[in-house]
Amino acid sequence: MDLAELVGLRPTPCAGLLVTLTQRCPLSCAHCSTSSTMRGGEPEADRLRGFVSSFTRANRPELMLLTGGEPLLRPGLVAELAAAARVSGCRTALLSGMFFARQPRIPAAILAAITSADHFSASIDAFHEREVSRADVFRALHAVLAEGLPVSLHITGTGPDDPYLAELTADVRRTFGGRVPMLVNEVRALGRAASWAGAARTPGPDGRPLPCAMAAWPVIAHDGAVLACCNQDTADRRPVPPHLLLGDIARDGWAEIRERSLTAPALRMLRSVGPGHLYARYGDLADCTGYCTGCRSLGEHPGVLAGAERDGAGAVGELLDLQAASSQRTAGPAALVRRFGSPRYADLVTLSGGAPQ
Repeated sequence: MDLAELVGLRPTPCAGLLVTLTQRCPLSCAHCSTSSTMRGGEPEADRLRGFVSSFTRANRPELMLLTGGEPLLRPGLVAELAAAARVSGCRTALLSGMFFARQPRIPAAILAAITSADHFSASIDAFHEREVSRADVFRALHAVLAEGLPVSLHITGTGPDDPYLAELTADVRRTFGGRVPMLVNEVRALGRAASWAGAARTPGPDGRPLPCAMAAWPVIAHDGAVLACCNQDTADRRPVPPHLLLGDIARDGWAEIRERSLTAPALRMLRSVGPGHLYARYGDLADCTGYCTGCRSLGEHPGVLAGAERDGAGAVGELLDLQAASSQRTAGPAALVRRFGSPRYADLVTLSGGAPQ
C-alpha cells in the first residue's frame, strides 16, 4: 500500500479507522500536536483487541492507521492488531516518531511490529531532528525498505517558504529516488506549538460549501472514546461535543460505530458542505469563528445544528455525503493535501517506485 492510496481513501466515510495506540512518547518535540510525554494515557489493550476482532469480511474499514504518541512503545500490540485486522481483509498503516532509530539496528520486536503493517510512515522535521538525527532515520528507512515494505515520510515545516522543507525534500529524493513519497504539513497552533506557532494563514469560512474529509474516519482516542473527528483539540476535549461522539470501544464494535458515522445527519452535512456553510445557511456566519472551532461549537447554536440534522437525514443527506466523497476522491490525493497540508509540496504524496539515484 503506497501513500497516495492511503491519502486517497481519506475522504471516504469509514474507509479508515484512526487508532491512538498511546499518548506516551519518549521524544519531546517542540511542535508536538499531542503534547505527548511518557506519562500519557492509552486505551486498554484488551479493549483494542476486542474492537479490532469485531471487523468482519463484510463490515470492516479498508485501513487501520496506528498512531500516538509513539505506537511502537507497544510493539507487541501493534503486531497483534495488524494480524487481527488482516483476517478480515483490513490493512494496517503505522506512523512513528522514530525514537528507536538512534540505535545502530532496529530492535527485533520493533522491526517485527513494523513489518506486520502494510505501510510504514516516519515523522521527520526540524523538531524531530533535534531528538533523532536525519542520518539515523534514513538508515532505519533503508532497513525497512529492504524488508519490502512501502514507506513514506510525514514532514512538518513552518510554512511554504521554509528553507528546511526545500532542503529536506530534495535530500529525500537524492537519497531514495522516488521510493519514499512525502506528506508535507505546516505547524499548527496545537499541543506544545500552541504557545508559539502562529495562527493558521488560511481565511476563515466564507459560507461556501467546503467538505470536511477529516470527519470521514472514526478516531479511537487515548481513553477509548470513538470520535468522528481527528482534530487534536477535539480529540482531547472532554466532554466530547455530542455530535462528534460515536461511542466507546468498551461497549461498541466496528459495526455500531460505522452505522452511527454513516447515518448521523449532522456528520453527513459536515462531510458534504463543512461548518461554515451550515452557519451561513441555518444561522449567522459571524458565529462561525473558524472551520474546526465552528464545528466543535455547533451544539451551542441549536438552530444551526437542527438545520443540519434536518437536511442531512434520509436519502438526500446520504446522497450529498456520497457525492462529496466521490468528488474528493476524483480530485485525487494531491488535491486533498493542498487543502489540509502544504500546497507547495502536495505532489510529493504521489511519488512511488523508481530506483535510488
